[in-house]
Amino acid sequence: MIRNPKAILALLTALNLLNYLDRYVLSAVLKPLQDGLKLSNATAGSLATVFLLGFFVTSPLFGHWADRSGPGGRRALVVSGVVVWSLATFASGLAQGPGTLIVARAFVGIGEASYVTLAPTVIDEIAPTARKGSWLAIFYTAIPVGSALGYLCGGAVEHATHSWRQAFFVAGVPGLVLGLLCLFIRERAAVDASEAAPPPAYGLSAKPAARARTPLHHTVRRLLGLPLYRTIVLGQCAYTFAIGGFAFWAPKYIAERYGLESGRASVVFGLVTVVGGAIGTLVGGKLGDLATRGRTEDDSIARGNLTVCALATGLGAPLAAAAIGATTGNAFFAIMLPCEIALFVPGGPFNVAILRSVPPEMRASAMALSIFASHLLGDLWSPWLIGAVSMATPMAWAMLVCPVTYALAAFVWWRGRSSVGLT
Repeated sequence: MIRNPKAILALLTALNLLNYLDRYVLSAVLKPLQDGLKLSNATAGSLATVFLLGFFVTSPLFGHWADRSGPGGRRALVVSGVVVWSLATFASGLAQGPGTLIVARAFVGIGEASYVTLAPTVIDEIAPTARKGSWLAIFYTAIPVGSALGYLCGGAVEHATHSWRQAFFVAGVPGLVLGLLCLFIRERAAVDASEAAPPPAYGLSAKPAARARTPLHHTVRRLLGLPLYRTIVLGQCAYTFAIGGFAFWAPKYIAERYGLESGRASVVFGLVTVVGGAIGTLVGGKLGDLATRGRTEDDSIARGNLTVCALATGLGAPLAAAAIGATTGNAFFAIMLPCEIALFVPGGPFNVAILRSVPPEMRASAMALSIFASHLLGDLWSPWLIGAVSMATPMAWAMLVCPVTYALAAFVWWRGRSSVGLT
């Protein structure tokens, strides 16, 4: 059995890395995939939309089931999610047309929804009190690293094999292996009501049976009644809109605007993302811990982390605009490095803010609802919208919507620091 908190953190972080690798392999091979299946930009953008439909529509269900589950509940949901997304990624490479590819991408989203909703609540539970921001930052470092590896893996495999299908085959297998290892995570046993001893500080805790009687719509209503939580999620919608649209179209934009070969554009963009994203996420965790040092109340910790998110995103917005307007590939990548550092700083602090803005017994549901809302009002639409607008205007103009919505996210988060917290 896996009992050590650091070992659990390492396993969950590795799976989160594969989660984002599987997600962004599609962007890396988008141009040859479009050529092979004869997809328009609008249809290609809808692949991200259908993935997100599977992802965010099912997230509240997984969060609700986890908050109601007994021993073994979260572990079973985590493992099943990893298996589903890995098999669906492999199936993406077998697609013979837009219909089968759309179905495969939808199941990738459903599998990821279970994992992404529940893993942060596990880490928040096992992390030392003074280092929760840093531990979550380590977990979320997998976003830039995994996304970059998706670009790198997809671009390198497509370049070597001249087949976009092979990239999905390579990406789909490792998750199955690591996912099965989660079966060996030691869960915290249910504590009998007569026992006075506190539960151990590791593993996946069981949830009290009393929570099982709370209907889903009551939980959602209670969460939306928390002003601080509401504000955090509203800013997340704008942030997710921008980052989702930019990440989906960036490799193709770079290739076409600066005349780079598709595979090389994905590889270089991936390298910049892995460096800038990893630095930004780790720095963000440290800044979040520093901003909340000495604070003990949950809502105060949430507001301190939200301040870090607002300042970093406000810095990243003009840098993103400058990168899109760059006239050479070298200038684009030079600006993108500090831009990505700034825009990935919120990775850890944002999730600490979400988890600390709600009562402890609702944290899985709070994470799930934030995922649902941010994708419904965010990157569900941005890849499709940018693709559709680019058919009538230059792609550079379509891409400029991203820095505008980054600035909107920064504004909402900055104003939200004064919101009332837990009630």
